[in-house]
Amino acid sequence: MAKKFDWDRVGLDFGNWEEEKIWALDLPVVEMDIADLIWHFDAPFWPSDHGERWAITPWDVIHEKEGTLNEQKNMEHADLKYPIDILQNKDRWLILDGIHRLAKSYKLGYSKVNVRMIPREKLSEIIVSDSIELP
Repeated sequence: MAKKFDWDRVGLDFGNWEEEKIWALDLPVVEMDIADLIWHFDAPFWPSDHGERWAITPWDVIHEKEGTLNEQKNMEHADLKYPIDILQNKDRWLILDGIHRLAKSYKLGYSKVNVRMIPREKLSEIIVSDSIELP
């Protein structure tokens, strides 16, 4: 599971955000191809069942690998009625909220998901600190 990952590719270079502040944004919902977001499945965003931080990827969870039971349950309980919140960063769309929903949608065979595209000028409304503690 825990393999070396290049976090610079992800683009978490603008600080840490608060999900509740994202949810409060009044943004339109649009449909997007899952293929445009699938790159997230390579990043170890989630902790293992043993508490190791940044240890498992959405692919690990989708394929039900050992040590992913907690995240499998989170994915199973993800409510697809809520859109995925994304931000354009480093020339691609970055998910700020909704990776479990994306993984569940993929596992269910969907080709499209509902998203809300957060404009960069809204960052000041959702950022709560200047940095994210990455491995």
